[in-house]
Amino acid sequence: MFSFAAPLALFGLIGLPMIYWLLRVTPPRPREIVFPPTKILRELKPDEETPAKTPWWLMALRLALAAALIFAMAGPVWAPSGGVASSAPTLVILDDGWTAAPNWERRAAGAASIIESAARAGGPVAVALASETAAPVPGDGPRAMEKLRSARPKPFLPDRKAIGEQVAAFAHAHRAARIVWISDGVAQGDAAGFTRALKESGAAGVEVYVEDRAPRALAAPTNDAAALSVDVLRIGDDASAVVDALDAKGRTVGRAAVDFGGARRVRAKIELPVELRNDVSHLRIEGENSAGAIALLDARSKVKRVALIGGGAADEAQPLLSPLYYLEKALAPFAQIRTARPGVVDPVQALLAEQPNILGLADVGLAPGETFDAVSRFVEEGGTLVRFAGPRLANADDGLLPVRLRRNGRVLGGAMSWEEPKALAEFDATSPFFGLPASKDVTVQRQVLAEPDPGLADKTWARLSDGTPLVTAERRGKGLIVLFHVNADANWSNLPISGLFVEMLKRISAMAGESAPGGGERSEMVVDPSALAPMRLLDGFGALGAPGLSAQSIPPGFDGPASAEHPPGLYGSGEAFVAVQTLRPTDEISAFDFAGAGLSASMLRAGGQLDLRGPLLVFALAAFIADALIALALAGKLRLRPLGAATAALLALFCVAATIDETRAETAPKSAAAQRDKDAALTARLAYVISGDAHVDEISRLGLEALSQALNARTSFSPGDPVGVDPAKDELAFYPLLYWPIVASAPQPPAKTVAKVTAYMKQGGTIIFDTRDALSQRVGGAPTPEAQWLRDLTKGLDIPPLEVTPRDHVITKTFYLLDGFVGRYANGETWVEALPPEPKDQAARPVRATDSVSAIVITSNDLASAWAHDKRGQPLFPLTPGGARQREFALRGGINLVMYTLTGNYKSDQVHVRDLLERLGQ
Repeated sequence: MFSFAAPLALFGLIGLPMIYWLLRVTPPRPREIVFPPTKILRELKPDEETPAKTPWWLMALRLALAAALIFAMAGPVWAPSGGVASSAPTLVILDDGWTAAPNWERRAAGAASIIESAARAGGPVAVALASETAAPVPGDGPRAMEKLRSARPKPFLPDRKAIGEQVAAFAHAHRAARIVWISDGVAQGDAAGFTRALKESGAAGVEVYVEDRAPRALAAPTNDAAALSVDVLRIGDDASAVVDALDAKGRTVGRAAVDFGGARRVRAKIELPVELRNDVSHLRIEGENSAGAIALLDARSKVKRVALIGGGAADEAQPLLSPLYYLEKALAPFAQIRTARPGVVDPVQALLAEQPNILGLADVGLAPGETFDAVSRFVEEGGTLVRFAGPRLANADDGLLPVRLRRNGRVLGGAMSWEEPKALAEFDATSPFFGLPASKDVTVQRQVLAEPDPGLADKTWARLSDGTPLVTAERRGKGLIVLFHVNADANWSNLPISGLFVEMLKRISAMAGESAPGGGERSEMVVDPSALAPMRLLDGFGALGAPGLSAQSIPPGFDGPASAEHPPGLYGSGEAFVAVQTLRPTDEISAFDFAGAGLSASMLRAGGQLDLRGPLLVFALAAFIADALIALALAGKLRLRPLGAATAALLALFCVAATIDETRAETAPKSAAAQRDKDAALTARLAYVISGDAHVDEISRLGLEALSQALNARTSFSPGDPVGVDPAKDELAFYPLLYWPIVASAPQPPAKTVAKVTAYMKQGGTIIFDTRDALSQRVGGAPTPEAQWLRDLTKGLDIPPLEVTPRDHVITKTFYLLDGFVGRYANGETWVEALPPEPKDQAARPVRATDSVSAIVITSNDLASAWAHDKRGQPLFPLTPGGARQREFALRGGINLVMYTLTGNYKSDQVHVRDLLERLGQ
């Protein structure tokens, strides 16, 4: 369909007949020929002749020139529309769930094209969203466009049942209605029922449009003691996907690539240290912008460090008789367990030194002294103390209990008791255990009793059927003390061998604060989870933001699905928040079979608008040049035939137009590259190899920028800003050091580029290859994808044998004295060219070095991530194992590498200072 930006300019076409008349009566310019007078008189003819008129082809050319200018001023635009427009009422239905978010712009553009075509046809048009329940109201095109522009994808899958009823009512009120459904192609959301409603509506025509790209999603995220994992779901033909783990600041902490291999659901695992995994706030599918591609992690997903101490004999041989056995089995799936080493004099203080989140004491009494004071500080600073009763605790009174205890407790169901074993009562709404099933199979034969002091009910989290407390808790400073009134083994109760025991410990673990002591400041814990208000919610595109007015608090134990009242996001306050996922763990997404439902779906085509002003102006310019050449030829001032002149002019102009973009593409980068090479020749700079991954390249740039600032501040070397280079195109000789981060998904460089890199290394350049895979390497295992990529690259490089950097290598002494080179990780090794053996007849030298600098350095410790910081000087990435000392040594190692590249082995010549001074004296 055509549209014009300035349609009034088309009135200029009225002047074309006048231009035609002027061109018709205007003869061509007469030619002047110099001949002898007698020849002129002899050739005179007595008959009177009419002056020649403008040739028809020249007149057509000039009329076309005028028409092209008029149309260009009118601003013509060609925009393909969807379907055939008619004057009948049109209803455009747009799926607006999270599945439509990745292609929302194209869907909105397609809907706008259909609305415009329907409005031009003169019929009323209405827009309905799948998440709406109100009846669509037909109106004019501007009103429909206004509603379309205000529409946004929702972070949940709406049920199409309500909109199906409204579509049937619309079709009943407008018998000749045309219905256009722009579908997300997903079967979920009652697509089958909605299709039946469309077919039974009685509409004159039903059109269905779908996008060619199918959505992907994440479900069932878990962060257990082994790894961080999540299910990746797909509908389309995607062969692989990359899942990124990001912290609260949006920084990538880790990632995992998955290969579907024909499956629709695969499990992605991200193996990171617990400290890094606990920093992860959400998982995201790379390149997918939708709420379904986000999996949130809440306080329950943090892997806690739990220190366990039992009061039994340390040499107990039977594990089933030890309370620690039951605790370890219950906590192992979601916590890191620490136990005291054999022979430790004070196991409590030894384990507190490891900064656990939870300290579990199974029938352990705490007498006043240093141990009691250490546990008190642990709780005051935010730690969680979980105690279990037993014979030792039944008669203890150490002050670190949430309630006062009666002596000896009570026995239920014994030979000397009239009472039967007691079952559990239902959990109160104010209890953190609310929502868990109080299994009637759990019985208690013995327990310690709490004194009926005021406030006992507020401290009770679980009770027996007779009302006596089973679990009590109390806030103490920033921490929490929890007491189980039964022991941790199966002697007093069968609770420790039930699944309820695991769930109760999981709830307590989720409520535990950060590591203490030294864990920093902690927010107040919300013990009452009965009303978790929305804190930060996802929108349809997967961005966290402030909650809307329609969002409501979630009830305890809410497990979805996400809806308009309970959108996906974070609910609660402080650190005690709960995540509501877009998809439940068992949810699936599948493509809807339109053909099987009796509908024909077409691919949505929209957004391909073409502005015709440029081609019209180019044609007008070509016609003007051709007209000028023809006029010169007719006047005898140009020896060209008229038709040939016009053809030559048009061909020349089209050649220029066809090559102008190519000329720009070739000359602009060359000029820019030439200027950059000139700057690099005048100012020394560090450089990194562009990997093709924008995220990795940005880390390389920031890392080298921070290293350059450190060099400027600490040394006499003042490098310029680092630059990214492409070995295939850029000149490498201007850069003494190249940092090359390895990306396994990048293609291998061609042989010509490899030869260029080899020449650079032989001419004195040094390349640092960083595979960044120290955490994923396994001794004796298969090489990582990054290591394999580097092996394939080095097959074409002419490099000498390599060795792990010796402690006496000159590279460790060029500026700082170092033992090795660390980065974001510290467990990887650094390889350099192997050194030749020292001559036997030469005295021992302080350092070993060859006569030249190693042309290659290989590491896996991710150096650039350790160097990188933001504009305020704050580090961008956490380190493993971490600490300011590791970051400082990473920066020192970078300075040593640069100094080694620039100065070579000058420090190894210090042994020859005496000979050099003698020569200078001569």
